[in-house]
Amino acid sequence: MSKKITIAIDGHSSTGKSTAAKQLALKLHYVYVDTGAMYRAVSYFALREKLLVNGNLDKQKLIEKLKDIRISFVFNKDTNNADVHLNGENIEKQIRTLEVSSVVSKVAEVSEVRAKLVEQQKAMGDKKGIVMDGRDIGSVVFPDAELKVFMTAAPEIRAQRRYLELVEKGDDVSLEEVLKNVVERDHMDSSREDSPLIQLPEAKLLDTSEMTREEQFELLVSWAEEAIEKA
Repeated sequence: MSKKITIAIDGHSSTGKSTAAKQLALKLHYVYVDTGAMYRAVSYFALREKLLVNGNLDKQKLIEKLKDIRISFVFNKDTNNADVHLNGENIEKQIRTLEVSSVVSKVAEVSEVRAKLVEQQKAMGDKKGIVMDGRDIGSVVFPDAELKVFMTAAPEIRAQRRYLELVEKGDDVSLEEVLKNVVERDHMDSSREDSPLIQLPEAKLLDTSEMTREEQFELLVSWAEEAIEKA
């Protein structure tokens, strides 16, 4: 396929967006960008700089320190994935914890944070041939994307998936606290004033509640091939 398009995948947390987007990019020989990881990197920075006290984010200090944040993706030959680096340090493992998950929506609410990251994300897609997933990719980053997908699943199912992932990594968490985090993130992502998570009318709905990863992937590939054909 010679034509290149832009594919925007938005949706709730723990729906399998990153896995699906990564597989699709590999299949199409496209560039994959995990924007959620970028927000997680800023969240990790905020935690490390002690900008969150008792769950309250010092937004002004974070805004002042944005100039000190450099986020990059570096290919890891051992995992065959692109790891997230913060100011040259590999933080791929650190940003996947429940602690970071519990604050990322608060950090993403900050307009200045979103502006900084959206600017970088738009630049990444200048030449098309990109699959990007997040919360506002189709609505803000790539409003003209040829294919927009909105992924969702029942909160209980997403919490169970996330819980198993964390336990497998050795994290000491309970299913109840993971579900609480999922529900809270849904509310914050959908109700924030700046670039809330929404399902656009033109976006194809992918409910993964009762689908295997293989079924999700096959459907995404068919949608992508159709969009490329129409481009």
